[in-house]
Amino acid sequence: MGGHLPDLLASLESLSQRYAQITEMLGDAAIVGSSRYLGLMREHARLGRLMDPYMRLRKAEGDASAARSLLADPDMKEMAREEVATNERVAAGLLDEIKLMLVQSDEAGSRDAILEIRAGTGGDEAALFAGDLARMYSMWVPKHGIRLEPISLNEGEKGGFKEAVFLARTVGQARGLGAFGLLRYESGGHRVQRVPETEAQGRIHTSACTVAVMPEAEEVDVTIRPDDLRIDVFRAGGAGGQHVNKTESAVRITHIPTGVVVSCQDEKSQISNRERAMKVLRSRLYEAERERQERERSALRKEQVGSGDRSDRIRTYNFPQNRITDHRINWTGYSLDRFVQGHCDELYEMMMESEKEKFLERWDGTF
Repeated sequence: MGGHLPDLLASLESLSQRYAQITEMLGDAAIVGSSRYLGLMREHARLGRLMDPYMRLRKAEGDASAARSLLADPDMKEMAREEVATNERVAAGLLDEIKLMLVQSDEAGSRDAILEIRAGTGGDEAALFAGDLARMYSMWVPKHGIRLEPISLNEGEKGGFKEAVFLARTVGQARGLGAFGLLRYESGGHRVQRVPETEAQGRIHTSACTVAVMPEAEEVDVTIRPDDLRIDVFRAGGAGGQHVNKTESAVRITHIPTGVVVSCQDEKSQISNRERAMKVLRSRLYEAERERQERERSALRKEQVGSGDRSDRIRTYNFPQNRITDHRINWTGYSLDRFVQGHCDELYEMMMESEKEKFLERWDGTF
């Protein structure tokens, strides 16, 4: 990590100058009324989170440097040595905090997210596992100020979900993370090994689900022409809703150029379902374009966590051994029972530690 330090500090100083520049621009009346204002406000807020620890880092380094100049004074030597050590510890902690923020908080990291969970191979057991994953996320993310709101739920015949789509919305503040920043590393294939309730002979079965996490796109991110959409309405189906089969409130939207199809029937009104379906469609198109740009920008894309190949197996949940293994970082823990109850922070933090070095190797100095 030390080899990256001069470049890192130089990049942070450049970002500090950019922050000061934007602060000045936002005070210009001509900017306030322009189309650039919203983008500048977002950049200012994003950089502002980084500037606080960076300014404290600079102060700690300055205080350590001042204390070093007193080491030659016999009367001040002992106090100066303690002062140097204290400030170096503070500076090291702040530098680590900054590295973590850089890994976590790209432009997309602060956004809300679309979370999609789909049952894969394994039939009813895969659907039950998809339900377990949905429950796990619903217990984990509120600890970070995030709420899951269902967009589309397609239940399995024996429980769980064939497909579940949620909006993960940031409603609080924790570590400066947005919903996408917290959930982004969940994308990929999740494999479960356990004895299904329907298995009479006690044999272990292997099933799988796929999880996709996409940053929520706004209308300014993706241009969708009305002529490119085919919108169908139909009667909602499934158990539970009082409005089921009474009105054509469910909506299916097809984006003709890409073939992407999105449906929503969870809301009671056709207008609400259409708005939510459009939200998912924009996010899928935005994510596809974001991944295309990242693949072009970096030959290291295949090494990045949460790559575009959703079928990659990222994690195995072995219930008989109470074991969870993340294959991307070769991490294994024996607390699966707690993990599926929403105690996911340990693995998340291990993922962040693993990402720091790789991130700094490919960081281009932007934030």
